[in-house]
Amino acid sequence: MAALDWIVVALFALALIGIILWVMRQKQNNADDYFLGGKDATWIAIGASIFASNIGSEHLIGLAGSGASSGMAMAHWEIQGWMILLLGWVFVPFYSRSMVITMPEFLEKRYNPASRTILSVISLISYVLTKVAVTVYAGGLVFQQVFGIETLWGIDFFWIAAIGLVLITALYTVFGGMKSVLYTSVLQTPILLLGSLIILVLGLRELGGWDEMMRICSEVKVNEYGDSMVNLIRDNRDAQYPWLGALIGSAVIGFWYWCTDQFIVQRVLSGRDEQQARRGTIFGAYLKLLPVFLFLIPGMIAFALHQNLGDFLPLTPEGNPNSDAAFPTLVAKLLPAGVKGLIVCGILAALMSSLASLFNSSAALFTIDFYQRFKPNTDPKKLVRIGQAATVVIVILGILWIPVMRSVGDVLYLYLQDVQSVLAPGIAAAFLIGILWKRASALGGMWALLSGLVIGLTRLGAKIYYTSAGVAAGQNPDASLFQRIFFDENWLFFCGWMLVFCLAVGVIVSLFTKAPDPEKIKGLVFGTSTPEQRLATRQSWNHWDIIHSVIILGITAAFYWYFW
Repeated sequence: MAALDWIVVALFALALIGIILWVMRQKQNNADDYFLGGKDATWIAIGASIFASNIGSEHLIGLAGSGASSGMAMAHWEIQGWMILLLGWVFVPFYSRSMVITMPEFLEKRYNPASRTILSVISLISYVLTKVAVTVYAGGLVFQQVFGIETLWGIDFFWIAAIGLVLITALYTVFGGMKSVLYTSVLQTPILLLGSLIILVLGLRELGGWDEMMRICSEVKVNEYGDSMVNLIRDNRDAQYPWLGALIGSAVIGFWYWCTDQFIVQRVLSGRDEQQARRGTIFGAYLKLLPVFLFLIPGMIAFALHQNLGDFLPLTPEGNPNSDAAFPTLVAKLLPAGVKGLIVCGILAALMSSLASLFNSSAALFTIDFYQRFKPNTDPKKLVRIGQAATVVIVILGILWIPVMRSVGDVLYLYLQDVQSVLAPGIAAAFLIGILWKRASALGGMWALLSGLVIGLTRLGAKIYYTSAGVAAGQNPDASLFQRIFFDENWLFFCGWMLVFCLAVGVIVSLFTKAPDPEKIKGLVFGTSTPEQRLATRQSWNHWDIIHSVIILGITAAFYWYFW
């Protein structure tokens, strides 16, 4: 990078340090202060934090790489971001009334302590071994490619970048808590948006415009049924992204992620009131419309440039274009001095914000769902210190996992969507019947959650076993029933069927077990809210909230129509 780029990075760092120092001066007297920012966040901070937390390695590498390798297919997952509206309109009132800090804590109030424990364990393990590990791994990889540095001071630059990213993020997360996550996001989000927009514009200019990209990509067929890279809706016989499976699978995963995952919901729980929380989700939904244009389409641009030039993307050892290098290659080859520094700041902002949110959410899960449960009389200030210590431990675990990620990174990254697709249905089922159905019993909710975990682990185990044995999915007509269900079945359809099964388990068990005490679930389920609670919810929105929500849904529909 040129000297001007380093000046831009230095200015970004100074601004970040200024915000962090200001946040650290704020008092962190109790768990609400540390994990929810004192519950004083405005809609701007909430929406920015939702977006910035969401944008991480899966976008910088995964989404851009997917655009370069398969075109529009992965856009389903981004466009399903409209489900943030469900979080604001449907779930926020119940979460707010419950006065909880974590999603497992909500399940205990709705069901029983066992449900809380199951979800806490699932969430913590998945955060440390997937989200944290992948973000750190990708951070080291991206910065190594962007800077073009293999070694520094005799040390692999990957390690310097990865560990440096973790330590810097951990520093302000440990001392600043949720407030540091929220207010640094307000700085990071516009930089990320501006930087990615510049990439899009310069990439299109280099290629010759939007029409040229659509022409090149439309000529590349992705299956034998005539679908091209620009088709979002693909033939239902497509092996990877059948249109019905993609719609069902992305909806199930989207609902779990946006409406029930601690990583996202914690930002909303920090809202000053129900109105600010809901408007934060509306603002976040607007922002969530952008990643397709900021990351996926630049990946398609990189592919089109490679088609034209023949040597734009670096090659894999097998001699194929390295699609995962699409975004950093655009940065390295197209950007002038100064602008490259801005993009580096945007990438840094994306990775740091995701990591900070993960650290804070993981610490909240450990502190509230484990430590405080066994020591309920702990001094509030001590809980803050426990949360800080938990963050440090999670950071260390993330660093220790980096060598594993680096050795099997490519393989593990391919399994990440599978991991989400089998985690989501059971959790989604437990929350759906818990909030929508008064009759859902404690055992019904717990077994919906537990059945999802068992089926999910079975699916992952089967995938690893058969793949390691060199078995190709759907190629053996004499395959056992187990193999056909847990390995051959398309992962998107499997996700949908799994949700149906978990819902059925929850309903059947509920009907044969004791109904919940009406007092216990008051205000936590549809139809149990008091007149005062319903009035407060009604007063928290007006016609503008409805208008903006309708606009978001309209844009979503228009996107599907254009790329049909």
